[in-house]
Amino acid sequence: MRFVTCLQKLLIALPFFLAPACSRAVDFDIIVLGAEGGLEDGNLSSYLIRPATSDKGVLCDAGTILHGLKEATKAGAFDTHTLTSKTLSQEGEILHDRITAYLISHAHLDHIAGLVAASPDDAPKPILALPSVNAVLAEHVFNWQVWPNMGDRGPTPRLGLYHYQDLEPGRAVPLPQTPLQVQAYPLNHGGVESTAFLLTSGSDALLYLGDTGPDTPQHSDNLHHLWQAIAPLVRQKRLHAILMECSYDNSQPTSRLYGHLTPHWVQEELKDLQTIAGTSLQGLPVIITHVKPTLKRQDDPVARIFGELNATNTTGVHFIMARQSLHLRL
Repeated sequence: MRFVTCLQKLLIALPFFLAPACSRAVDFDIIVLGAEGGLEDGNLSSYLIRPATSDKGVLCDAGTILHGLKEATKAGAFDTHTLTSKTLSQEGEILHDRITAYLISHAHLDHIAGLVAASPDDAPKPILALPSVNAVLAEHVFNWQVWPNMGDRGPTPRLGLYHYQDLEPGRAVPLPQTPLQVQAYPLNHGGVESTAFLLTSGSDALLYLGDTGPDTPQHSDNLHHLWQAIAPLVRQKRLHAILMECSYDNSQPTSRLYGHLTPHWVQEELKDLQTIAGTSLQGLPVIITHVKPTLKRQDDPVARIFGELNATNTTGVHFIMARQSLHLRL
């Protein structure tokens, strides 16, 4: 993705510690392997998140993996990694040894295509998801018809490369080979169950939202319940950032959101969070994900959405537009 002004590039690089209301130590490392909400098959939702003190982490969604690792490597995101394998490329070693688990928000193709494609050369690891999501993967993806059964459920023979681990909403589960824990919260993605993942490391937290529509037009309360769950972290200044989708600009009619957000609805949801938390969100980094690209000439959806978000930013959050190979420490 590209940005059309130097100001936007500066804002992306602006460190979190400049925001006095939410300042804290650098604790989370985020590398964007894929940022977009469709169209570009080499740049689909995939976020490598790890504690800043560790070289091991997890993928939140896996729309793009190998190409994303190559792009991030070229951009220097892994320059501090020490290679130990004599047989694997840097990307191969990261895939095998540094990504220890997959957190899949829902089973739409733009969130799992990289996982499927990479699976024949992957190393064993768990897939953590809500039961409905793991059921789709086991029954409709890794089922010997769409793809060989790489999991430990579903049609036989089961190759068992991936272990399906069902998450109970709100219950903290440790993530392998990291100090991280995860809690899952259901989201409503136009009638499809999606997921928000709350990652914690000690007393610090990071929130990743998969695809979601706004509560009001969906006649839902999923986001409201999520905001209630994380409000104590906001009040205690322990929430480092939110990764949140915004698929369309404000010209998209509410009747055609298809379970997604626009800048207007992002603002409405953040205002709800601020009201529930009872404290300002000023300076809180909100990383905008899943912007849908376009084939139209001279149209940049990222710049348009970024402008609309900042034009009506009443909560004072710090918007950052995700782009492939972006590396953040928050």
